[in-house]
Amino acid sequence: MLGGIEIPHTKGLVGHSDGDVLLHAITDALLGACGLGNIGERFPDTDARYRGIASQVFLKDTVSLMHQKGYSIGNIDSNVLAESPRLLPYLPSMKEIIANVVGVSGDDVQVKAKTMEKLGPIGEEEAIAAHAVALVFAQ
Repeated sequence: MLGGIEIPHTKGLVGHSDGDVLLHAITDALLGACGLGNIGERFPDTDARYRGIASQVFLKDTVSLMHQKGYSIGNIDSNVLAESPRLLPYLPSMKEIIANVVGVSGDDVQVKAKTMEKLGPIGEEEAIAAHAVALVFAQ
């Protein structure tokens, strides 16, 4: 799973939840921007309730918590670092899923993909990473 989409590949992501590194990065960005801790504190991998759970649940719960604390989302910008598979065909769908989950316009969500030009663990297809930043407003 990546960006809420199951992407066919010979390798997969390992995680206590569904391992969606992009949704995890966005969830962490939103939590951090609101001073609400991090994904490991809110959804610990020591809690059996989260085993195999869809990462969209973490994101949806985070947005709900943000609203309870008086925050709203301005925009989200994210990058996935992966050598393969090529993600360009999937980016519009990821963007749409994320926008729907967090309740903003698709114009307020950016999802980009980069390779590492065969360098390091990501370039050697041993790992994948995602980075995200979020602009939030206090209501």
